[in-house]
Amino acid sequence: MIHFLATYGTQLLAKTGQHLYISAAALLLGIIVAVPLGILLTRMKHGANFVMTLAGVLQTIPAMALLAMMIPIFGIGSTPAIVALFIYSLLPILRNTYLGMQGVSPTVRDAAKGMGMTWWQAMLQTEIPLAAPVIMAGIRLSATYVIAWATLASYIGAGGLGDFIFNGLNLYRSDLILGGSIPVILLALLVDYVLGKVEVAVTPKQIR
Repeated sequence: MIHFLATYGTQLLAKTGQHLYISAAALLLGIIVAVPLGILLTRMKHGANFVMTLAGVLQTIPAMALLAMMIPIFGIGSTPAIVALFIYSLLPILRNTYLGMQGVSPTVRDAAKGMGMTWWQAMLQTEIPLAAPVIMAGIRLSATYVIAWATLASYIGAGGLGDFIFNGLNLYRSDLILGGSIPVILLALLVDYVLGKVEVAVTPKQIR
């Protein structure tokens, strides 16, 4: 391990940075799109099932096939990888946002309306805080998926820790395979831990 770090330490830091950048960009886009869309779907009597089904279908596309489909549109590099991982990140966040908002008791909505809150105030001050634990659970799951799948971005020239893994497979070198795999696992565990703390922080004390 010490020999590996001495030889590839600089590359490891650079590849880890690339991996984090690709994963964070895809996850952030997923949150920006899926959370508002999930909230909107709870207000739509028609169309919610279609959107959820479509998101589910997109996630069933094999990762390598989806990455390959991005190349004619975006070329090679980090952009097609981010777009593909963004698509993969949508379903867990969208589903949990929808279920979390649907799970808010109608009594709470009626109480907020009775207090004179507008639709927007009721959503921000009561519904979203109550749904926050379920939403954050979806974000945590999506983050773990994205970090794992980001290793495949190496195939389209996006870099990341997948470079070590696939170079190791091609050269039959276990040190390169482990040098890429272990940091990916540690990143996934660390991000899940941090997001778990965020989940606790955004959960109302009464629910905790």
